[in-house]
Amino acid sequence: MSRPPADPTHKCEGGFRITCACQEKMDPATRVLFNQRFNRIKQAVALETPDRVPVVLEYAGFAPLITGTSVHEFLATPEKSLETMQKAFQMIGAGDAINYGSFWVYGLCYDYLSKVHVPGIELADNDLWQVVESELMKKDDYDQILEMGWPDFAAAFMEERILNDVPARMLPPQWKSKEVRQQWADQGIPVLSGGDVTTPFEVLCGSRSLVHFFTDLVEIPDKIETVMDAILPHLSGPTIDSAVRQGYPGVWIGGWRSAPMMISPAMWNRFVWPYLKQLVEEVVAAGLIAILHLDSNWTRELSRFRELPQGKCIMALDGETDIFKAKQLLGDHICIMGDVPASLLCFSSAAEVSRYCQNLIKELGPGGYILQSGCDIPANARLENVQAMVAAVTNT
Repeated sequence: MSRPPADPTHKCEGGFRITCACQEKMDPATRVLFNQRFNRIKQAVALETPDRVPVVLEYAGFAPLITGTSVHEFLATPEKSLETMQKAFQMIGAGDAINYGSFWVYGLCYDYLSKVHVPGIELADNDLWQVVESELMKKDDYDQILEMGWPDFAAAFMEERILNDVPARMLPPQWKSKEVRQQWADQGIPVLSGGDVTTPFEVLCGSRSLVHFFTDLVEIPDKIETVMDAILPHLSGPTIDSAVRQGYPGVWIGGWRSAPMMISPAMWNRFVWPYLKQLVEEVVAAGLIAILHLDSNWTRELSRFRELPQGKCIMALDGETDIFKAKQLLGDHICIMGDVPASLLCFSSAAEVSRYCQNLIKELGPGGYILQSGCDIPANARLENVQAMVAAVTNT
């Protein structure tokens, strides 16, 4: 899919698109703080050494918990999610950036091509949302994708099989993403991700369900490859264009069931890596940071990531991948981010969190490393533990 080239007037020193427009409304002190924080991120991504290791926060469910907001209320409107997430950030007390700035629960339907059960609708008000594992896409649909083309098939699939029973008030809102970014910037806080992209593997696995899709990989591999090739050109373009237009510095590229621990090397090399690599290259070619959100264990294939553009990506790990091995193999090629485990943030003491984080900073920093939770900060994390994680960058 063709797209306009990155505008060189909006690039920072490291070659990345910078959120210039959001600084126009800032007071001088806030602008200084914003630039200080964002420069740390840019330098880490470019494999340079900032004044200290930056720390990034990533959360949704954690925000209503610590602010005393019901999960149902938190999800009710984009404005409420933004307000709650900003309040949570202030309670934590510091941080160099937020990974995403607001949360719309039905956005998960597009990432997984699956239904989502939501608090206050299918679930109790304070339950967490749940992606529903079900076979929404049938085997015959592979031929429909090839006949209709992915954009038409996906639009009809979303309307008829996923969003057909979603309350009208919860259907895709008119997101004001540029305003979301601006509201965080007004507090001196950069937002890194301007949208989500994932691979054909994840889209098909979510819609077919894991068991059926993995069976398809064995029984009809050539058909699956043909379908993936038809899907790929339509995945990143709209997200890239939106992120560029609205001034975000990066795009989130996710992988979870496509992790190497899930499938054989031969299958991973055929059905995952070529597609993931192309998506990353498309994001980087637009002047954006590729934020690789890699859930589960990717250790086996870490060396392959040297094929990606050097100094243009963030590899965000969740505690399953060997982060020290990642640094050993990729430290001169890709910025590593992570990986304070959910269990540590929930069940350990602040002192234990601090020791773990200080060890990460010592072993993985000071250049080319960003401290962050492994995946999202869990909903039941202890506030004092998250504060200890953030404080570790100034205490090491």
